[in-house]
Amino acid sequence: MNILEFSFLVGFGSMCAGFLGALTGLGGGVVIVPLLTIVFGVDIHYAIGASLVSVIATSSGAAAAYVREGYSNIRIGMFLEVATTLGALAGAYLAAIVHPNAISIIFGSVLLLSAYFSSRKHEHESGSGPADALATRLRMDSSYPTPQGPKSYHVHHVPAGFVMMVLAGILSGLLGIGSGAFKVLAMDQVMRIPFKVSTTTSNFMIGVTAAASAGVYFHRGYIDPGLSMPVMLGVLLGSILGARVLVVARTGILRLVFGLVIVTLALEMIYKGLGGGFF
Repeated sequence: MNILEFSFLVGFGSMCAGFLGALTGLGGGVVIVPLLTIVFGVDIHYAIGASLVSVIATSSGAAAAYVREGYSNIRIGMFLEVATTLGALAGAYLAAIVHPNAISIIFGSVLLLSAYFSSRKHEHESGSGPADALATRLRMDSSYPTPQGPKSYHVHHVPAGFVMMVLAGILSGLLGIGSGAFKVLAMDQVMRIPFKVSTTTSNFMIGVTAAASAGVYFHRGYIDPGLSMPVMLGVLLGSILGARVLVVARTGILRLVFGLVIVTLALEMIYKGLGGGFF
């Protein structure tokens, strides 16, 4: 395989990852790292570095469309980014001392959780109950567009969501993913924000989280421009397409397919970390 064929295949795979990542709010990194390490045999540290660059591209591509459509809650995103950025810096430094096999096992476990959360139905009445005092003070309550018109919602349990975002940031820095599963979980299940708002706000946040840890990886020489370029371009294109589809499409089938792919990759990453490998 020559460099042109390698770049084309990596770019195509990255486009698919960005598309699915934008639809689910998980970010393309959950597919990029297993794709590079398992299929193309890239060292996991360089794969994580390229993934962090792609996560920034995912956020840039999808977030602009979501903000324009009125789905993302900027106030929530900026507040929670304080937690995820601190966690991302800690996770990036941990990556230098954690054994690559241990990273593979942790990554596989996170992928299994991502598959579980992405396949769940997130149906609850977010507007019910009293508003959180801190959310009211920070003016986090807002509305999002629906076919019937704008629908208001309240934000709940802000401190608990903030703590979960620290964990999401650590995982992002350590594994090179946007930790979208934990961001969506915190906002949707804990803070009781509508699912589409949680997904779109997650896409807005993951770029800032990844940028915090990408600087550490760049300083250590783990970001290879020749690898990062096709990954970034592919994910950027896929995330833009995914953002457009999310607004109008039912994503149930895509979530099921995405979950099956993630489970397969997760089992391979865990097995590889234990010293084996299917390929």
